[in-house]
Amino acid sequence: MNCGHVGVLMGGVSSEREISLRSGQAMLKALHARGVRASSLDLQADWPEQIRQADIDTAVIALHGRWGEDGCVQGLLEIMGIPYSGSGVTASALCMHKLLCKTVLNQAGLNTPVDIPLKDDGPIRYPVVLKPLSEGSSIGLHILRNAAGWQQLAIGNPAGWMAEMPVKGAEVAISVLNGCALPPVEVAPHSGMYDFESKYTRGATEYFCPARIPAESLKLCMQRAEEAVHITGCRGAPRVDMIMADGGEPVILEINTIPGMTETSLLPKAAAEAGIDFEELCLRILQGAALEAVEAQR
Repeated sequence: MNCGHVGVLMGGVSSEREISLRSGQAMLKALHARGVRASSLDLQADWPEQIRQADIDTAVIALHGRWGEDGCVQGLLEIMGIPYSGSGVTASALCMHKLLCKTVLNQAGLNTPVDIPLKDDGPIRYPVVLKPLSEGSSIGLHILRNAAGWQQLAIGNPAGWMAEMPVKGAEVAISVLNGCALPPVEVAPHSGMYDFESKYTRGATEYFCPARIPAESLKLCMQRAEEAVHITGCRGAPRVDMIMADGGEPVILEINTIPGMTETSLLPKAAAEAGIDFEELCLRILQGAALEAVEAQR
């Protein structure tokens, strides 16, 4: 594998900037350990100029959220002729918009939570799970049990939000590395809600890998995750979050095209259970970018 000078793109301007920096620095360290010539690019102001001056041959994207995970930087890299890791423009944009992604998954026969219409004065019924249409890391996630909860948020215009009926069951995350599902990780937050604080606060959540569900359910979750990734056209190492509902059929919550790579992140946990250490995981993500470059030249 010859990727030349690799740039690890991190930081960005979204609300997930600090998490991105942690992910990117961890990946950079791992690539260096494997002998890869790599540099960090903390993207902030003039992204095209920063990338041009870095003179990179391949990009590993460790950006999260707006501009980094929604197809924007992917499109920029394609214009610049730089191969990159992870999903392409279309899949990135699709999965970042939760409602559009749900529509595609539903049309393919995969289960997602029931949508609850939102009006100016809030959801038409309670309780609901309220989330922004285009955010990651569970930023803005709320469980509303009554109208008072909506009023406290003082959202105003609900156009950028969506509400769903809560689903009971084990919450599991299945990372799909280069098309193959890794062991499901069950998340059990002490707060009862896997929000931003539960994700990135050490000790706030218990993790079980493989998940504490029957073997048949584990296999089904992995199968559904691979189907969801294939349907949406994702590449690299996306993570499919779902709930194994009481009825026995997984309910897909969302697809994260660029999962976190921090010490508490789920993708590294799943890879470790599959016998893939962190350095090898980062190398395989980089290899995905190299393979895409080869395919593009054919």
